[in-house]
Amino acid sequence: MEMLSKKQRILIIIGITAIILFVGYYYINSTKDLYNYEEFETSEDIEEGENTEKEETEETIIVHVAGAVVNQGIVKIKKNSRIDDVIKAAGGTTEEADLNNVNLAYTVEDGQKIYIPSKSEIIQNSEKLETVTEGPGSANMEEGDNEKDIGLININTANKAKLQELPGIGEATALKIIDYREENGKFKTIEDIKNVSGIGDSKYESIKDLICV
Repeated sequence: MEMLSKKQRILIIIGITAIILFVGYYYINSTKDLYNYEEFETSEDIEEGENTEKEETEETIIVHVAGAVVNQGIVKIKKNSRIDDVIKAAGGTTEEADLNNVNLAYTVEDGQKIYIPSKSEIIQNSEKLETVTEGPGSANMEEGDNEKDIGLININTANKAKLQELPGIGEATALKIIDYREENGKFKTIEDIKNVSGIGDSKYESIKDLICV
């Protein structure tokens, strides 16, 4: 076999070197792309995991909404939501809703029942209250007749279930009202209900037109 000339050997070496460089360049770029793809996937998974964890740790509460709303019943909302948020979760109010008697900024608690009165209820209660106050024989009404005759809730005689019909009054607050009157006697005025722990000015404003003594 003939010996290769010097020129031929040089050409062979150059060819082999070029092949090695090409293979090496292709391998390095392939590995780099794979690494970047895996890194991107990992970052996305981490971000998705953080969002999921945030959603899971976000606290929610359950309240019962009734009255002049589109969808009455149980709604699930975020903790520290307002009555306005509850109404939105219930599909909004009906045309008959009277929001002048509702404190939309009031913060609701888990387990509460929120009642949205209608305009006709407010008018009816006002008319009956006027009749009882000014009509003949009103001074001879017996205890508990106010609640029966004018549709208002008597805070001196109402049981736990009846008290929970008031907006913003849940089971715990209803029990506090009952405990207060058992320990201190009957409420003399409706404003005395603010002496009950948990009933401040804002909650009183939302129920004052719906209660009597």
